[in-house]
Amino acid sequence: MIIKRIFLFFVIALILLASVGCVEKFTCSVLNCKIKSGEDITFFIATDPHHLSKKTYDNGKAFDWFLNSGDGKLLQYTDEIIDAFTLDIEDSKPNILIIPGDLTCNGEKESHLEMAEKLKNIKKLGVHVFVVPGNHDIENPWARNYFGDEMIKIDSITKEEFVEIYEPFGFKDAISRDSHSLSYLAAPAEDVWLLMLDSAKYKRNKVRDAPEMGGEIPSKTFNWIRECANLAKENNAQIIAVMHHSLMDHSEVINEHYTIENSQEVIDLLLDCDIQIVLSGHIHLQDIKSYKRDNKNIYDIATSCLIAYPNQYGVLKFSPEKGFDYATRRVDVYAWAWENSIKDRNLNNFNKYSRDFFRQRSYDKYYDTLLEISKFSNEEMKAISETVAELNLKYFAGFRNELIHDIFPTKGFKILQDTAPFFIRDYVMSMFNDQKTDNNKIHIPIYSK
Repeated sequence: MIIKRIFLFFVIALILLASVGCVEKFTCSVLNCKIKSGEDITFFIATDPHHLSKKTYDNGKAFDWFLNSGDGKLLQYTDEIIDAFTLDIEDSKPNILIIPGDLTCNGEKESHLEMAEKLKNIKKLGVHVFVVPGNHDIENPWARNYFGDEMIKIDSITKEEFVEIYEPFGFKDAISRDSHSLSYLAAPAEDVWLLMLDSAKYKRNKVRDAPEMGGEIPSKTFNWIRECANLAKENNAQIIAVMHHSLMDHSEVINEHYTIENSQEVIDLLLDCDIQIVLSGHIHLQDIKSYKRDNKNIYDIATSCLIAYPNQYGVLKFSPEKGFDYATRRVDVYAWAWENSIKDRNLNNFNKYSRDFFRQRSYDKYYDTLLEISKFSNEEMKAISETVAELNLKYFAGFRNELIHDIFPTKGFKILQDTAPFFIRDYVMSMFNDQKTDNNKIHIPIYSK
């Protein structure tokens, strides 16, 4: 019996070291799942932390331009926000942390190394951590240092380096790894397994001027996914899938390069595999979409960007009796700053600072877009930009439909109502025709076979 067990462990070790795409019939008793059957499980989901090492920039003109031409990410405070989030984890003690990609700003090696150290600190708290890459993380041609007036090109990391750096956060403990991507299967609990899917397209980034923004699940990975699902069924485990890109369109207007290119094929595949929950990021939008086929439902839960307003993360709770409950929480940066005696005015009044920063970036973006259209007066452009900026505060926080009706009386909204359809008008009107009104919470019962 002892010899048989030694042999079995030896076989498992060989397969994990080889990182092959096949899946053997392992059981959780052999794999020593950390969370046993029948226990409640709490998952934290932090998407798009976009960590930027302070070693890569100073407060010169180059970084100021980069920061203020962005989409509202607080890149100057990624250290502080992630550390505050770590304090939230220490206080709440979740079982598992999931990060669905874009761990770094633009794939800078120094940023990756620092992010891995932060995850090590979280792991020391007794939390299991699982990551997959996003479109910003590997072979990113936008990797830069920002010193003075100069943006200096630096190296990003390779996919091999990504695995090496983040080995303790999923790859090392994977049951199986796909041979065609950085996807892997993990079993942190007997009742719930994680299918961590690599949806990023980075193989051609070396010859591009910009990282590939869109994503897909390679068709060569489909059989491996089926094998993973069959293994989970044999062990009576539910599977949660995780990917960086959206499985479904989270906006009627903004979906190109955000939704995976083979969306319907993957939806059908996951439904066939009885997978009902997908956790995603990338679009920086708090949004929940679902798709139904033959009395089967699948949900794509997109959690908004951790370092952009409203600086929130997802909390997914699993109960063997009740199923899954998802909700969001905002990072308590003020509590972290107070506990650490931080005197930075922005951090001491963080909620207002983050809100104002995000609102201003939205205003600037849409005002610049309207300038290019040249069909409105300056006063009309200001009014429209004010309206869209105000709407975006609620929209990116997950609120739609009647929860944003208070925008109707504004001058900017009335101008949009009375004008012919164009991108900004279509974008605004789509907010009032959403699948869910409050995208910050959902209950999903356990799938019955």
